[in-house]
Amino acid sequence: MGIPAYALGIPIDLYTPIFAIPRVAGWSAHVLEYIAQNRLIRPRQHYVGPVDLEYVPIDKRG
Repeated sequence: MGIPAYALGIPIDLYTPIFAIPRVAGWSAHVLEYIAQNRLIRPRQHYVGPVDLEYVPIDKRG
């Protein structure tokens, strides 16, 4: 978006609003979902990394 905007002569000061405006629609949709379902919507996560590892202080890590 930055390169075409520059090529079109759009002032650099307008880049941030140009990038933010489309996101407002997504942010608004999330808020409406939160209100409709009365809870925050978060993707399900499943940790697949190692478990029950022994803690090693940072100064002893190598």
